[in-house]
Amino acid sequence: MPRTQRNDNFVDKTFTVIADIILKLLPTNPKAKEAFAYYRDGMSAQADGEYAEALDNYKEALELEEDPYDRSFVLYNMALIYTSNAEYDRALKTYDEALDLNPQMPQALNNSAVIFHQRGEEATQAGKTDEAEEMYDRAADLWVKAVRLVPNNYPEAQNWLKTTGRATLDSK
Repeated sequence: MPRTQRNDNFVDKTFTVIADIILKLLPTNPKAKEAFAYYRDGMSAQADGEYAEALDNYKEALELEEDPYDRSFVLYNMALIYTSNAEYDRALKTYDEALDLNPQMPQALNNSAVIFHQRGEEATQAGKTDEAEEMYDRAADLWVKAVRLVPNNYPEAQNWLKTTGRATLDSK
């Protein structure tokens, strides 16, 4: 039974009904509709913490989905799962794939920056100054791109960029 048929909370049921109505009304091809159904089931499984099931659904969605913009969000959600599972290299690779398809995705830029910043912190604690600086620089580059896309978001990153002198955000 598809996940969408076994949702038992009101919000999930409501989302599913609305999504199904929209999907039926949109002039989309059957392959795109099927891709969306897998994506929707993946999001539902992910919300329930069923990461393996979510990844299976996202992989099916990727096989069917042709639109680069939509594919970028499937990849982004997969990267979120990899991040949650502490698979940081895999997460970074998947965020990069999403950004290749959709460079205007600030959340992928931010999440990648967070991973690089964390690696910088770890390198600092291990006394690896050069490695730490490289990680911090990579985080800064990504955060600057994210902040330029959405200037009112990521205040902690903006503060870090300013206080560390890693970037000025006034110029483009």
